[in-house]
Amino acid sequence: MKSPCVAKCKNNAGICSGCWRTMTEISHWITYPEQQQLAIMADIKAINATHQCPQCQQPAQCDISEGKSTCWCFDIEPRQTLAGSSSACLCRQCLSSMPTI
Repeated sequence: MKSPCVAKCKNNAGICSGCWRTMTEISHWITYPEQQQLAIMADIKAINATHQCPQCQQPAQCDISEGKSTCWCFDIEPRQTLAGSSSACLCRQCLSSMPTI
C-alpha cells in the first residue's frame, strides 16, 4: 500500500495532524504487511467503529473495546481530557486537539 501521507505533517505529541497516524505507525509503516497497513487505515477512518466519539459524535475506534491488550492511543503522549466526560475514547482528531499533560 502506498503511504497515506497527505503532506500536511505535524507531530502533535505523537499523532500526525495530517494523516492521523501515530508516530509509531508512521515510522514502522514500510515494515508493516499490507494487511496491517489496511487495518490501520480502517481504524483511522473508523470503518470498524466501536463507538461514537463523545466529543464530536463521529464514529471512533478503540482497540481495547475490540478485545486487544493495547490501543493505538498508548503510543501518543497523554492528553488532558474533559473532566467528568464519558468513559468512551475520543476519536483521533478530537484526541489530537486536546492539550498534553
